[in-house]
Amino acid sequence: MERIYFYKLTADSGGAPCVERGLLSLAICKPIIRKKANEGDLIFGFAASSLHLDNRLIYIARVTKVARNGEYFTSRKYARRGDCIYALDATRFVWRSGALHHGPKDMVHDLGRPPDYPRANVLLSEDFRYFGKAGGDDYKRRFPRVKYAVEHLGQGFRVHHSQALRQELLHMASWVWQRAPRKVMGQPTSAPSRRICHRARPCGVI
Repeated sequence: MERIYFYKLTADSGGAPCVERGLLSLAICKPIIRKKANEGDLIFGFAASSLHLDNRLIYIARVTKVARNGEYFTSRKYARRGDCIYALDATRFVWRSGALHHGPKDMVHDLGRPPDYPRANVLLSEDFRYFGKAGGDDYKRRFPRVKYAVEHLGQGFRVHHSQALRQELLHMASWVWQRAPRKVMGQPTSAPSRRICHRARPCGVI
């Protein structure tokens, strides 16, 4: 059975998630979700109140591939993507000079410690709906359990749900797909940032 993850973003700057050329990737931030999620799992990203007071929906994605063990950062296929911010230098990863997101001090948070880099998994989705700053909170009127769960979610993410909440999340995903004709419905809320996310928490999650 697929798992359903949801969390709140404190920033939506095009890095986590990164949406380019019909592909959504989660390569930085949320290391626990990236480590545990598998193909077929659903991920919901809602805005934290510090980003948008209405806790609007930012995106929903069904994982279609997991790039494991640093593959995302070593493959030429993904090299031009905005969140491909690390590169392999001999046997160690380094931050790509000039990358628009994070910085060298974020590498352990994003990838884990060398030489194993246990967090270097990247979630990829070709089956998603991304709204960014065009997202709304109209889901709250149709899905009261989701509304309550999102408004009461604190730091971290949620993956264990009652059967009733799980069904509402699945119905919500179907409803969103029916209403949104395109994968990308809006632009990121803000410009990219190199601030240290796991200390100041500006670029991804609470």
